[in-house]
Amino acid sequence: MDAQGLKDNFAQVAQHGDAVALFFYSDLFLRNPGLREMFSIGMSHQRDRLLSALGRIVAQVDNLPELVPFVRQLGADHRKFGVEALHYPEVGQSLVATLRYFSGAAWTEALARDWTDAYTLLAKVMVEAAEEDAKQRPAWWNARVIAHERRRFDLAVMRLVTDRPLPFQAGQSVAVEVPARPRMWRYYSMANAPRPDNTLDFHVRLIDGGPVSPVLVRAAVPGDWLKLGPPVGTMTFDERSGRDVLLVAGSTGLAPLKAILERIALSPAPPRVHLFFGARTTDGLYDLDDLTKRAAGSPWLTVVPAVSDDRAEGTAEQGVLADVVARHGLWRDHDAYVCGSPAMVDATTESLVRLGLGTDRIRSDKFADA
Repeated sequence: MDAQGLKDNFAQVAQHGDAVALFFYSDLFLRNPGLREMFSIGMSHQRDRLLSALGRIVAQVDNLPELVPFVRQLGADHRKFGVEALHYPEVGQSLVATLRYFSGAAWTEALARDWTDAYTLLAKVMVEAAEEDAKQRPAWWNARVIAHERRRFDLAVMRLVTDRPLPFQAGQSVAVEVPARPRMWRYYSMANAPRPDNTLDFHVRLIDGGPVSPVLVRAAVPGDWLKLGPPVGTMTFDERSGRDVLLVAGSTGLAPLKAILERIALSPAPPRVHLFFGARTTDGLYDLDDLTKRAAGSPWLTVVPAVSDDRAEGTAEQGVLADVVARHGLWRDHDAYVCGSPAMVDATTESLVRLGLGTDRIRSDKFADA
């Protein structure tokens, strides 16, 4: 298999943007009309996820130690959509047809063989992962809303309780489906470490035009039932490191970092932790009171709030998170966890690397509510 040839071909195809995913799903549903009901009415989010997943797979096609865990997670996670082994050949047929169409004159029989071989291998890994996952846990969990608090007009903090234990690691997320938006699964991070009472906290920011976040922020009330997919994500706490910890959270990117913070608090000898919590405006620091209380009772924890657009008041610092973090130290001896908007995560990561922190000690997650 010519890995570089696959990368070059996908780069050419990806230049056509959303048209690639649109063609793929159109071809898939024309060949297999029965598959359409497995997807939501609005497909824009699904098309974005397809291109993102394909891009990551192709980028790591020659790095199996990194690729295989991601592909296995995809296979297990797709159980909640009702995907079965018999669906994979149908998807592969439409994928190759899509690549052939957008490759134009560059398409060759050798490329066709390489793409078919690569997809066959990936499908095998995903099917095996799904079969193994089915032996260990359900495809989804039912969860009931037991508390819902509007912290701002566009932001809510909510607590759910699942109908059975949901094993996860602090820093992971789950896909959420609400009855009002069937098959529109959207990912949200738990804001707590695992608890014996099966409760989970979520921080949800409303995005105009998003199909799920308006329901969770404006309409959800205690007693409502939701579905949660299996936990995913690799931005989890490295308990064996022994190094001090830097947490950098933008807006509701705080959620998984608060979960990590809660996990650290359970350690018999917690490391020193610096948590930077930033927002554009002062009222965007929606969870600062709770963080301040935690810091007051935890001598190992320092909390630094920051605002970028408003004039800083009280203890909040002025500036974007990347700059505020840089003003406080070099962080070369820390493990860093960064979560927030893509722009914030990229800027903070670049700043930390310039300060001398190795990329192998920076874990990050870019969120996009919907």
